[in-house]
Amino acid sequence: MAKYRKLGRTSSQRKALLRNQVTNLLYHGKIVTTEARAKELRKIAEKLITLAVKEKDNFETVTVKAKVAQKDKDGKRVKEVKDGKKVTVYDEVEKEIKKDKPSRLHARRQMLQVLYPIKEVPTEGAGRKKNTKDVDMVAKLFDEIAPKYADRKGGYTRIVKIGQRKGDGAMEVLIELV
Repeated sequence: MAKYRKLGRTSSQRKALLRNQVTNLLYHGKIVTTEARAKELRKIAEKLITLAVKEKDNFETVTVKAKVAQKDKDGKRVKEVKDGKKVTVYDEVEKEIKKDKPSRLHARRQMLQVLYPIKEVPTEGAGRKKNTKDVDMVAKLFDEIAPKYADRKGGYTRIVKIGQRKGDGAMEVLIELV
């Protein structure tokens, strides 16, 4: 007896399907899929959330000096002439950053193996490349989802049956984060 559902696909197709659905579940909070897929999806999603909950506070805050270009009132970089060349003028700024401890870094890399990168396109400027922004799903897991489930010991997802699909009669379900 197999320990997982094959979902009628080759291993690479199955892995891609489940990665895509896990990413969308964590991004949107709920998705509609078939019952068999949802049960497989639940295993992966709950492992990722458990990993995020365990490692959510495992970092240290470090102050770093960074060089930032000076800008004028129009938002353009200030240039200065040195030795006959135009050179950008920089200011030194102190920033506080989160530095992951080794176990959190390992958890982050494990999550990145599963999650696909997401580009968020605003509805107004749809189709424009300059308005799109990358969503850091690992940061969302650590900063938004993990604190929500910090006091919960598993059972982060819920499967609600919707009914049979018209085309092939497969049981459709709504899988959502509790």
